[in-house]
Amino acid sequence: MATFLHRLGRGAFRRRRLTLLLWAVVLGIAGAAAAGSGSGSGDSNVTLPGIEAQKAYDVLDEKFPAANADGASARVVVRAPDGKKLADSGPRAEVRSLLADLKDSSPRVAAVADPFVARTISADGTTGYAQVTYKAKATDLTDADHNRLDDALDDARGHGLTVEASGSALAPAAEAASSEAIGFLLAALILVVTFGSFIAAGLPLLTAVVGVGLTMGAITALTAALDLNSSTSALATMLGIAVGIDYALFIVSRYRSERAAGHEASEAAARANGTAGSAVVFAGLTVVIALVGLAVVNLPILTAMGLAGAGAVVVAVLVAITLVPALLGFAPERVLGRASRKKSGQESRPKTTASKLPAAERWAAFVLRRPWQVLLFSVLGLGVIALPATKLELGLPDDSSKPTSTTERKAYDMLAESFGPGFNGPLMLVVSGGDPAATKTAVAQLDRGVKDLTDVAAVTPATYNPAGDTAMVTVVPKSSPSSEQTKDLVHSIRDRAQGVETATGAQALVSGTTAMNIDVAAKFSAAIVPYLALVVGLAFLVLILVFRSILVPLKAALGFLLSVLASLGVVVAVFQWGWFQDLFGLQTTGPVMSLMPILMVGIVFGLAMDYQVFLVTRIREAYVHGADSRTAITEGFRHSGKVVMAAALIMTGVFGGFIGGADAMIKSLGLGLAAAVIFDAFVVRMTIVPAVLALLGQRAWSLPGWIDRRLPHVDIEGEKLGAIPAPSEPGHRDADFTPTH
Repeated sequence: MATFLHRLGRGAFRRRRLTLLLWAVVLGIAGAAAAGSGSGSGDSNVTLPGIEAQKAYDVLDEKFPAANADGASARVVVRAPDGKKLADSGPRAEVRSLLADLKDSSPRVAAVADPFVARTISADGTTGYAQVTYKAKATDLTDADHNRLDDALDDARGHGLTVEASGSALAPAAEAASSEAIGFLLAALILVVTFGSFIAAGLPLLTAVVGVGLTMGAITALTAALDLNSSTSALATMLGIAVGIDYALFIVSRYRSERAAGHEASEAAARANGTAGSAVVFAGLTVVIALVGLAVVNLPILTAMGLAGAGAVVVAVLVAITLVPALLGFAPERVLGRASRKKSGQESRPKTTASKLPAAERWAAFVLRRPWQVLLFSVLGLGVIALPATKLELGLPDDSSKPTSTTERKAYDMLAESFGPGFNGPLMLVVSGGDPAATKTAVAQLDRGVKDLTDVAAVTPATYNPAGDTAMVTVVPKSSPSSEQTKDLVHSIRDRAQGVETATGAQALVSGTTAMNIDVAAKFSAAIVPYLALVVGLAFLVLILVFRSILVPLKAALGFLLSVLASLGVVVAVFQWGWFQDLFGLQTTGPVMSLMPILMVGIVFGLAMDYQVFLVTRIREAYVHGADSRTAITEGFRHSGKVVMAAALIMTGVFGGFIGGADAMIKSLGLGLAAAVIFDAFVVRMTIVPAVLALLGQRAWSLPGWIDRRLPHVDIEGEKLGAIPAPSEPGHRDADFTPTH
């Protein structure tokens, strides 16, 4: 591996203009494909094959397609002025005017339900709602459709009514700030401080832009064809920026080290690619394994997000091992920084006193003096932070999780106040039998059984399809959609449905948004353990190959579990319990998005292995070149500690920038990933890893002989590079090279 990447890096450095041209062509093709693709933004609905709620929707698609139409819709909630009712002459006239405006707001409006005719007026007569249905999907509505809908609502507000709305027909919320820009600014600042050179700092940023641009072009081109969700591109952007900067950072840093060791520019770039580039390849491989493994959950949206994220990582790796060496060829001296150029020709490591050692090396020395104390304190600290994760509650976001300033949240609260807490989360019973008689018998039995349940507020009469063999029944709970009482009600109805199916032969399924949330949460809870087993098992094998050790990969996996549990504890404390919610701009709290924990587990595992590979390969490199175990730890920290800290800070900044986003899942994922990077990089990899390695000594690098004989030697430390002749040695033929100053 090291030898191959050495040749690749040397070739890219020599043929830098050709390499740059090829990447420009690829980027142009991706951009052209994105520009020529459809403008659809993808389907935002979550479907999960195999769960009962999804089976009910599938039955409706087949038996009752009119009831499961995928057109956009809006629910407009109106409330009369204080002291009046909607049936009074003044408010009634204003409601009629509003209904007419809604009907005329777009040629795509199919129908507007009159609340007086549909009897969707509250018991006190003050509040009602009108259902607006469209002929087109939400993604096909234009800005003009959204604007005219808003104008109709504003006009009614100006005539004394309180009017709010929710539904897919409303315009999507605008982002308050550019998350990507925030992350880039923080990354640029950290890189300038780390390298002391604007050229060296700009190179990782430039390559990250190329990688993200290529990834986003591909995703945009495929969005309409594959019906991708908007969160897919957000995740790919988040990962592409983070790993793109970090992978280039490690290669540039190693290049500077090789130049300081006396190598010429082309050889330094080649050796940096052979050593740090090998670490990049294997680190990227672990991230890809973790993201592709998300497919085991069998959730289409999660699979798409995982594959898109994996694609972003693959592109970042390819950019790092080809484009970075090429760009180094355009500024081989200026990338070193002014201070480094002044030191050229001097010893690579000047004599320093203990107090003047680099911070990373001083920290390693501190850990080596007190390994047991440091290990216990770190493990106990992460354990305490992880405690809130034991109270994790999962759910899908609804209007109750939106900021209180939004019209969707106001409409939700108005309906809950006037119609009851359970009105916003009705349950849908889908009854389907072999013949109409069996279906009607099952509906009658279910109607009696469900009405007897304590948490049921209302049961609507059944609606039958034209064939009469399928019926829909709506059940309104007394409790709110996210409450434990509603969850228990769903299970109670399903228990009764099984008895009815046994007696009549008609299948009865419970669905609706609330039931879907419950089923999705249960599915994810059941999938986490096999997902972890698959991902950790595959990555464990990869790390055995990289480090030729059993204990080091085992320690890496256990450290990952500590960091991911601690980060989940932070997410629960902030998003579920409301700790420091003002600091993070949260206006409301509630269950954590169901997709978020398992998605975060996959990403955090990949990133944890990144730091493991980058840091421990330098430690092992020193060890295989003759250093004892404790000296190898110090050497590894001297070469990689500062860069790992910079990479972790960049990751934290990039992920933290997404906390300001409007999407609930991306917001919580940004916080969770930022916390996980801090815990994993600074507590696990920079603290627990050296403590454990110090305690294990030479045993850390032992491998049973029967395994060692069967494993291929990938040479990630670059042992074979020493046999490659330097540019000035006989027999070495270097391309003509003119330094750029």
